[in-house]
Amino acid sequence: MKKIRAIVSGKVQGVSYRMYTQAQARQLGVLGYVRNLSNGDVEIIAVGNAQAVDALMEWANSGSPSAIVNHVDIKPITDVEDFNDFAIRY
Repeated sequence: MKKIRAIVSGKVQGVSYRMYTQAQARQLGVLGYVRNLSNGDVEIIAVGNAQAVDALMEWANSGSPSAIVNHVDIKPITDVEDFNDFAIRY
């Protein structure tokens, strides 16, 4: 089971990035959440098999059609809550 926290920077708010991330994660069977941060970045917490999480992170580098992703900073995490879905948090 792979668990990561990713911070996505660029033009990633106001471009449906969270909605597309949720759809992609659900398609891949990844659990966790996506949320906007106050500094304009987006945070993704993703939990799942390594191949699925890696595929989501590869997708995150391009994101939604209107997004302009400058950078995705990915760090492994160990202490994470139990998820039963991939949610958009506010």
